[in-house]
Amino acid sequence: MGSWFLRSGWSKGELARQVNRGARQLGAHHISTDTSRVRRWLDGEQPREPIPKILSELFSERFGCVVGIEDLGLRTAHQSPSVSGVDLPWAGPQTVSLISEFSRSDLMLARRGFLGTSLALAAGPALIELQRWLVPGPVGHEGARAVAAEATADRSRRASRLSQPELELLESTTMMFRQWDAQCGGGLRRKAVVGQLHEVTDLLQESHPQETSRRLFKVAAELAELAGWMSYDIGLQPTAQKYFVLALHAAKEAGDRPLGSYVLSSMSRQMIHLGRPDDALELIHLAQYGSREQATSRTTAMLYAMEARAYANAGQPAKCKRAVNMAEDAFEDCTPDEGDPDWIRFFSEAELNAENAHSFRDLAYVAGRSPTYAHLAFPRMERAVELFGKDDEHQRSYALNLIGMSTVHLMRREPEQSAELAGRALKIAKRVRSERVNNRLRKTVDVAVRDFGEVAEVVDLTEKLAVELPDVTEAAAQAI
Repeated sequence: MGSWFLRSGWSKGELARQVNRGARQLGAHHISTDTSRVRRWLDGEQPREPIPKILSELFSERFGCVVGIEDLGLRTAHQSPSVSGVDLPWAGPQTVSLISEFSRSDLMLARRGFLGTSLALAAGPALIELQRWLVPGPVGHEGARAVAAEATADRSRRASRLSQPELELLESTTMMFRQWDAQCGGGLRRKAVVGQLHEVTDLLQESHPQETSRRLFKVAAELAELAGWMSYDIGLQPTAQKYFVLALHAAKEAGDRPLGSYVLSSMSRQMIHLGRPDDALELIHLAQYGSREQATSRTTAMLYAMEARAYANAGQPAKCKRAVNMAEDAFEDCTPDEGDPDWIRFFSEAELNAENAHSFRDLAYVAGRSPTYAHLAFPRMERAVELFGKDDEHQRSYALNLIGMSTVHLMRREPEQSAELAGRALKIAKRVRSERVNNRLRKTVDVAVRDFGEVAEVVDLTEKLAVELPDVTEAAAQAI
């Protein structure tokens, strides 16, 4: 823990105050830390629960990556399945109960920080638990009877009151929520998605024909994944991961392996964002293996593209290039009659170019702003910006790729072009509620100021950013 503390720049008193604040948010009012207690932790004393979890959250936020309890050299007590990250029971009734409990808590608390600090991000060896996604559920007559008996004992079963048109409406509503997210960002409709998810868990506690139950679990999986994605987009990382894990459980109950692979790809993207490329690779390889016989060409291309992103961030250029080529080859095999589900519809030619461009851009960063990789990123990023510029639906993606193109121009030492693209992204950022967009824009402008602070276009952009997109993280969170 000592090295993390030294790098943080905090004083012992400041860390003590932050721990006490986190404890109050958890309701642990008996925790009262001071500088002498912090000094004992730095000397090797093991803090009591829930302090290790609070410290993990504080250092993770400080450094912008997952700093696990074990990374700090601390131990944690065993957590119950209802609050731990990924160690959940893989059974239908428990999945429904956990989704219902978590979505209800999210709706009731509805303020940033509470759920985020009452959960710990799972990373490293803990993610091995997700391999159970591949284990078949109970099969045969005895297995079916066991599941039915458990459902009867655990839940009050009511006769189905869900008609076919109502089920179809639920499915189409999920598609509508996904479109809203692409247009408006995660901050505008997240609570509505969580509310719809909670309603679906109520329906899953009724008795339905097998096919209806399967479709309801599929709806629950898509909504939970979308709730996780929206939470990730606005910076609620532990909350996002919990929704992703619940979505994976629901996808397993629905028997939908490609949907499960999509959930794992979202978890992989989150790990890349948090600076855990090795974990991202584990997740994406699990997704590829699990869906290898059922995924469409478009889904396969998306998984290869995410594999390339993970390899890029892990500093493995040869494997990154191979995955980029595999993604492009798989995308060429896409046909309209392949039956792509709606959740993969976003992976267009624009998105393919965007992912592969960002892989080469990330390689350039890892290689010390390598001009070779920046050169490889440029035409793909340029094509992505061109295509997203004609797409009124995926406005957040358009903004992210304008910012990406801006960073490539900075690597090529072209600050004027970089400032122009960032300015265009700023106009979209004002309409889209996405902390990812806002943070990437701010970081890009910070780099421009650091390297080209005397350039007039950069000075003008900096002034516009301060006026038009102030840091409103807390204000935005209050509205969620």
